[in-house]
Amino acid sequence: MNAVRRVAAGEAPALAAIVRGLPEYFTDDVPGKVEHDADSHEAWVITDDGTITGFVIAARKSPGGAEILWIAVDARRRGQGHGTRLLNNVMDDLAQTGVSVVTVKTLDSSAGYAPYEATRAFYEHNGFVYVDTIDPLPGWPPGNPAAIYAAAIRLTRGERDSLPPRP
Repeated sequence: MNAVRRVAAGEAPALAAIVRGLPEYFTDDVPGKVEHDADSHEAWVITDDGTITGFVIAARKSPGGAEILWIAVDARRRGQGHGTRLLNNVMDDLAQTGVSVVTVKTLDSSAGYAPYEATRAFYEHNGFVYVDTIDPLPGWPPGNPAAIYAAAIRLTRGERDSLPPRP
């Protein structure tokens, strides 16, 4: 049975292990960053019969905005809905705590790197909208253009009833 919950103390190494199992998506320095970020930001896991099979780490950027820093699902479980279920739960949790907009950075299509086609499709399938490409993005290695995606998870322009009718 799959369950989504917050990361517990001491579980960061399990998240890093998932990253190590996805070398086509993550560079060698990422497991350490994931462990650090899991302890410094909000983090969730999805489990399958008690085994961590995926995770999301999100950083609050403002009271109404958050950024997904990391998301990964164990290589053997990709394509089975774990990522979508996990992301939906995280987005619901963030919305319940006042977040209205969530952003994510991922490798842009202009990089021509095939594995990330599925990553961008995943975000788009889950309601994220491509906003811009930043190249070079500070902190990213040269030659890795960043695609910026955003998803509104709560209304940001006031109550829907107060909006003027559409023509």
